[in-house]
Amino acid sequence: MSESKRYLEIIKELNQIIQTDKLTSGDKLPSERELSDRLQVGRSSVREALRALELLDLIETRRGEGTYIKPVGSYRLVNIILSFLLKDSGAREDLTETRRIIELEALRLACERMTSQTLEKLYSLILKSKDEWSHGDIPVEEDYLFHQTIVEASQNRLLLNLWISLVEYNKVAIKESLEREGRPALSIQEHEVIFEAIQQRDREKAVLFMKKHLENSRF
Repeated sequence: MSESKRYLEIIKELNQIIQTDKLTSGDKLPSERELSDRLQVGRSSVREALRALELLDLIETRRGEGTYIKPVGSYRLVNIILSFLLKDSGAREDLTETRRIIELEALRLACERMTSQTLEKLYSLILKSKDEWSHGDIPVEEDYLFHQTIVEASQNRLLLNLWISLVEYNKVAIKESLEREGRPALSIQEHEVIFEAIQQRDREKAVLFMKKHLENSRF
């Protein structure tokens, strides 16, 4: 089973445990160790799956207490995302298209609402990506954060939550894309021209460059 498919299956099984154990809003989830034993997977895999659910605001971790479920209504979104991701390639293409639509619209808003602090953050992520790549490391986290920062800059919380739900579950795809020969350096260059367009508040140019970047990234 591929890393991305395995990751999604763990999240699906976590959701099944919640239903089987009849856990509801406010209830405590089993510990990482117990989930690892029940699912027969490594604790690091369980931890990543829990992190994804926490980013979607479906669970919360309380220091020294454990992990608790947030309002159950949010699980409808999880089920929708999982039902698509675990189906055929055509359905996954629909998700890719939806992610592109959301990110481009968020970028249009970000060009108007971007603060100087956020511009500095984007630039620092580009510099960090270059540093990682110069040492032979693939800048997966920096790539993810570059895109997330742009969506956050739209100042539209719903767009951000939708984007996270579409991208976080398939974060492995970013790594797979960047592992292609010569791709990291090109991706960083594409980030640079997107950044420059945003800095100039040139919305149309920024959107055009982002479209090309997403196509080249195979998202």
